[in-house]
Amino acid sequence: MVGRRGVWSIGAAGLVLLLPLTGCVGRPTATDSARTEVQQLLDRRSAALLDHDEAAYAVTGTRTEYTRLRALPLSSWTYRVTAVRRTSSGATADADLSYRVAGYDKVPVDARRTLTLGRAADGTWSVTADRPAAQTGQQLWDQGPVTAVRGAHSLVLGTGRDTAELHGYATLADRAVPAVSRAWGTGWTRHVVVLVPGSLAAMGALLGSPAANYRGIAAVTTGEAGGSGQAPADRVVVNPEAYAALGDLGKQVVLTHETTHVATRAATTAATPLWLSEGYADWIGYLDTGRTPTEAAPELTRAVQDGRAPTALPTDKDFGFTSDPTELAQAYEGGWLACRMIAEQWGTARLGDFYRAVGAHAERPGAVEDALKKVLGTTLEAFTAKWREYVRSQLG
Repeated sequence: MVGRRGVWSIGAAGLVLLLPLTGCVGRPTATDSARTEVQQLLDRRSAALLDHDEAAYAVTGTRTEYTRLRALPLSSWTYRVTAVRRTSSGATADADLSYRVAGYDKVPVDARRTLTLGRAADGTWSVTADRPAAQTGQQLWDQGPVTAVRGAHSLVLGTGRDTAELHGYATLADRAVPAVSRAWGTGWTRHVVVLVPGSLAAMGALLGSPAANYRGIAAVTTGEAGGSGQAPADRVVVNPEAYAALGDLGKQVVLTHETTHVATRAATTAATPLWLSEGYADWIGYLDTGRTPTEAAPELTRAVQDGRAPTALPTDKDFGFTSDPTELAQAYEGGWLACRMIAEQWGTARLGDFYRAVGAHAERPGAVEDALKKVLGTTLEAFTAKWREYVRSQLG
């Protein structure tokens, strides 16, 4: 790298060149040159993708990604090359990909990629493969051509799923968005992006975790951080196997639950315990469904009727996907009943205020206690005792 110019100075020893402290003067290295050339190649490739110019895209290398991506509505797509390593046949490049789905992402979604490049006899580069970097999750298009279905408030993206099925997801998501807005308010994007992979294994690959962690989990919401990280681009990722086993009501509850996570993202912080974030999402999910507590909380009902009523609010550890399925269900049900109790005894507006107050706390210690005092006028000990009695009265 060339730094500031050297300065000529006459000292006691004669004419001396004072070399710049910020770098060395010299010609660009072969690696620097390759990195610049690869960056220019990826810039052209990105422009061709955004312009829907398949011919121009093909000039830059393999068309596999174009074929898989052409249905995805994009407003931006850029690579930033971070490293280039020469190989006998070309090079391997590390790059940060940043993209936005048009009309849905306020901030970019970031993904680390590894690209394989070939070099022709005339010195021109071309992309021969573009894959997720090591130890990162796949993007949906890594699993095959993306099919996109737009709803009134939703965008459903799938691989290996037919269009009619994806329209079904869009219908449920379109019902979920206004339902969440009625309870939480309208101060959020009021739309949702749903990803429907082809299998449980594909879901795990998207999330960068073992598929077994999500067996029996119908869907999860993940914030893919971009920009400031304060308003990440959320994706609802469906487990098509577990989701298919649900009835119509269950499917709607799941998508409304996950849409609640999207709506509450900005107010959900490290200070928010999972019993509150998951319980609140279930509370909105079950609103106006007519489900009774014993119907919505079957595992906790059995525990209470067997004399094993919980004595404390669920901990974050209780919500681990690798937890015992019965204990995991009881944790969700306990959180739901806590939020239901607040809504019934303090009012739905106070429940929302309580949620926001907990998330606004600077750290986890004291967050719930302070919000209970300021918003609900109670203590953690008194609240827990009231919740224990509420659980027994509703499920006993």
